Amino acid sequence: MGQTIGKEEKKDIGPIVGKCYDKYFADPNKKWNSAEFYHAICETVEELNKMLGSTQFHVPKSSTLEEAYNKHHNGKDKSLTKDEFQKILQDIILDSGVTGMGIKDILLFIFGIPIVTTFIKHKAAPNSIPNDVFIPAVTSASVFLLSRLNKI
Repeated sequence: MGQTIGKEEKKDIGPIVGKCYDKYFADPNKKWNSAEFYHAICETVEELNKMLGSTQFHVPKSSTLEEAYNKHHNGKDKSLTKDEFQKILQDIILDSGVTGMGIKDILLFIFGIPIVTTFIKHKAAPNSIPNDVFIPAVTSASVFLLSRLNKI
């Protein structure tokens, strides 16, 4: 599954995938229905999101999960292997997508806040601080805030 998420995000997801596999799929005698299987996958996605610190992955559609299961699970009468589980997770994560909330924060803070504060400054006190000083100061403050919040 690539064992890491993203180029800048170097967190190893292997232990989480292994832990969830052991928790839900290690019993070879367990008979699964689609609702239980979907619940186990959703719990795994939730654990991955907790590890990454915020919601990164969408919960998969049931049709996507069913297609990935049918594609990767070779022996229909035997239990799911760890390799098959990783391939199923890879397919559903690639199909469901990543929310990537970080880029929204960066665009909002670096571009949105300086623009809004400039408009407010022009309405409240247009000549109090020159724009040549005000806009870089607000942008720097936004970048500082992003760094303090560990967004960049």
